[in-house]
Amino acid sequence: MRQRSLIAITAALAAGALTLTACGSRDDNGGGSDSGNGDTTVVIGVDAPLTGDLSALGLGIKNSVDLATKIANKEKYVEGVTFKIEALDDQGQASVGQQNATKLVANKDVLGVVGPLNSSVGESMQKVFDTAKLVEVSPANTNPALTQGVNWQTKKERPYKSYFRTATTDAIQGPFAAQYVFNEAKKKKVFVIDDKKTYGAGLAATFTAEFKELGGQVVGTEHINPESKDFSAVATKVKNSGADVVYYGGEYPQAGPLSKQIKEAGAKIPLVGGDGIYSADFIKLAGTAGAGDLATSVGAPVESLPSAKEFVANYETEGYKEAYEAYGGYSYDSAWAIIEAVKKVVEDNDGKLPDDARAKVVDAMQNVSFDGVTGKVSFDEFGDATNKQLTVYTVKGGDWATVKSGTFTG
Repeated sequence: MRQRSLIAITAALAAGALTLTACGSRDDNGGGSDSGNGDTTVVIGVDAPLTGDLSALGLGIKNSVDLATKIANKEKYVEGVTFKIEALDDQGQASVGQQNATKLVANKDVLGVVGPLNSSVGESMQKVFDTAKLVEVSPANTNPALTQGVNWQTKKERPYKSYFRTATTDAIQGPFAAQYVFNEAKKKKVFVIDDKKTYGAGLAATFTAEFKELGGQVVGTEHINPESKDFSAVATKVKNSGADVVYYGGEYPQAGPLSKQIKEAGAKIPLVGGDGIYSADFIKLAGTAGAGDLATSVGAPVESLPSAKEFVANYETEGYKEAYEAYGGYSYDSAWAIIEAVKKVVEDNDGKLPDDARAKVVDAMQNVSFDGVTGKVSFDEFGDATNKQLTVYTVKGGDWATVKSGTFTG
């Protein structure tokens, strides 16, 4: 398993389990049920693509949330509360995600949800969760509009109080990539491609704006059908454009074949993408043509985080068959943020869950702050992560290698 996720267990987790007296039952509006051993059961929902092209990332999300609940239970982090997960497969489809949101809302034991992976799916779930006052923390959604409104570029306005994320946004990631490509990779002519989806189109737009601002030239643009695997026509356009780099807004199932076909068309230039292509599966799909391609991803590289070995050891000890992938650390932190919020709510209510536990958890989430897997975990007034660090990776020797880590200086 490639060590690409971030640390999961810090000394803070074991530093001091709370001495709380939690009840073993609840009011129907409270959330949590009797687990049979005197503890209150609190369910953390998970929504991610567990099957299909994006399942490598989705299963990493699910497993990392599961690990967080197991550590919390082992450490009795919230005395008298047992955490469990309910994982639903959204197949990367907005309509399925919306249905899953309704299912999770219907389970009164669910006090928080981690996910989804795709911004388009997140967009479809927000209102369902917000209406039910059920907190949602995404480890992977990066479209700025989800937290700052559709007019975020001119007037930031938070649409939903219950939505948070531990990943930084494309308002930062796109420009960060543009600065690296123009200033350090010395690429001046870019061909921009996206998959027309919420994540891909948004990321491509923020990259393009910054690249042009820096003085770069956009020599061509194209939208692809994410259901297709034949990109020969666009590959030919890239070859004829004179571009010295390609920027792709989208995910690895299309990015891998796209990179390969661009090289086969005769354009021996790197493909650059965001966190959606930062997966071992991109390298498999691109083959040898992927060498030298670049990706930005949220957070710092695992090699720079001192307790990464402990996370890897715990993940492997649990016997998960799938790698934790790009969002493992963020998923663990998203789950732990919910655990911290539940702890606060229980503590403030004399050791038991209140009748309006969901609403109280939403309120508590706004002030959550702890040392987590990805660094300091806290949220700003929009529900966005305060940690804005990003990393550039390149494909080298059949794996992703760190090139640069830092923050966008806009």
